[in-house]
Amino acid sequence: MPWREPGANGQRDPYRVWISEVMLQQTRVETVLPYFERFTAAFPTVEALAEAEQDAVLKNWEGLGYYSRARNLHRAAQTIVAQHDGQFPRTEDEALALPGVGPYTAAAVLSLSFGVPLAVLDGNVIRVLARVFAVDADARKPATRTALQHVADALLDRGKRAVQFRRLRTCQRDRNDLALEHH
Repeated sequence: MPWREPGANGQRDPYRVWISEVMLQQTRVETVLPYFERFTAAFPTVEALAEAEQDAVLKNWEGLGYYSRARNLHRAAQTIVAQHDGQFPRTEDEALALPGVGPYTAAAVLSLSFGVPLAVLDGNVIRVLARVFAVDADARKPATRTALQHVADALLDRGKRAVQFRRLRTCQRDRNDLALEHH
């Protein structure tokens, strides 16, 4: 995936990662690839996107649907240029303050671009955590999602803090034990 390739400095470009993460919301990778190439050719930098007319942004988004994503990208690019000197924020709180950036996008950009240890929580991660930890609570509820996010974050911490399960209601079925075999 072109947005995952490191640049000349050896790091992933947070602008390209951010654009890709927004495009990939509700859209398959193979669909996104040509749109990503076209969009980043038209707007190669956050400054170019910020300075563009919204009609041009929407025209280059045409065919991907969910046009609020393009409008939010445009507004967020303007915020990045005006408030962050054209650099994607490096903290979760600052990233979450951008229009259209939620916990998943913030975690993805910060972890992939800057190595910030943040866990992403999507449907696949929720299913795995629920299965491994025998969580029977409704994952659509904010309290459950928050608890699962804490579990995912704690797993990234490599044992630096304890995982707390007090707020998760577990079901009565047996948990699937994970076994690692060393050769």
